[in-house]
Amino acid sequence: MSVRRADSLGGRAAVVGIGATEFSKDSGRSELKLAVEAVRAALDDAGLTPADVDGLVTFTMDTSPEITVAQAAGIGELSFFSRIHYGGGAACATVQQAAMAVASGVADVVVCYRAFNERSGRRFGSGVQQREPTAEGTALGWNLPFGLLTPASWVAMAAQRYLHTYGLTPDVFGHVAVTDRRHAARNPAAYFYGKPITLADHAASRWIVEPLRLLDCCQETDGGQAIVVTSAERARDLRRPPAVIVAAAQGAGRAQEQMTSFYRDDLTGLPETGVVARQLWRSSGLTPSDIDVGILYDHFTPFVLMQLEEFGFCAPGEAADFVAADALPLNTHGGQLGEAYLHGMNGIAEAVRQIRGTSVNQVSGAARTLVTAGTGVPTSGLILGTDG
Repeated sequence: MSVRRADSLGGRAAVVGIGATEFSKDSGRSELKLAVEAVRAALDDAGLTPADVDGLVTFTMDTSPEITVAQAAGIGELSFFSRIHYGGGAACATVQQAAMAVASGVADVVVCYRAFNERSGRRFGSGVQQREPTAEGTALGWNLPFGLLTPASWVAMAAQRYLHTYGLTPDVFGHVAVTDRRHAARNPAAYFYGKPITLADHAASRWIVEPLRLLDCCQETDGGQAIVVTSAERARDLRRPPAVIVAAAQGAGRAQEQMTSFYRDDLTGLPETGVVARQLWRSSGLTPSDIDVGILYDHFTPFVLMQLEEFGFCAPGEAADFVAADALPLNTHGGQLGEAYLHGMNGIAEAVRQIRGTSVNQVSGAARTLVTAGTGVPTSGLILGTDG
């Protein structure tokens, strides 16, 4: 992969299985058990067995190591195992790494997984509680003493600047929240199934950190999700229609920090997302007009707007109107605001369902889906498509 030229990964691997636990606020079991349940469900969905698996990929934050998951799930020898850093920014990169392993012949069947008790256990929304001294943590040291202790507070800085620059009010963020919850209300797997909201509900929700309200912030969820990747050739003979990996990319921008890149020249965009966008468009040969469904990482609503602008779906400052007009089917599973917060892995699963034609909010004729990973951090993205 190069930020200057197209790569040759597209079309050589496919997602063939998806599996998840239920999404809850108290799973009542270990994160390892959640991981194993999700992995087994994904393999069953693909029509494969643990014996077929020779690769595993997860997040650096996951507490269930690859070899432990392999042992507990009945998987034998591994020829490939990997972990991706930067929290939710790792989501699509797990699939990219799996695809690269398959395309290069390093592994035949790779399972990507993420499992955590993010509500009943460690809650990321509670912010930094204790941290070992690291070079990476130095950037946080410039912000924590002044009260910027939580992800919401870090995002609020960029969100406030975005509103100021384009002459907008916090109400514009409500379009994302309403869209997500409309889709979640029709999704039986979603935590907010049957619970749509209105713009008035959004505006009436309490402040968390201005300009972010409660309904601008994603959920905290217990659960697990797994994704099975194999070669495009093998995929055609398996149980489900394959979701071909048309393009995959990672991206980090100049002056990149984790959630606190406040010393950049401009806080109204997401340069790391721009790196991913350029790579995906360059390698796939596609443009925004070719995308049928957008599954955009929505830990906080303002960053959904900025992603749409970075990918070129609309001009800077115009994303709220773009969402309000339903110009692109967006987060048809309900997103992390409405379905569950699984660090974006459940969004990849929804993109696969759209390609298969099995989503509860199915977009007719969906042939190309864009998926993004966590924003404000080094990130990643995917374009999935039908086979042929």
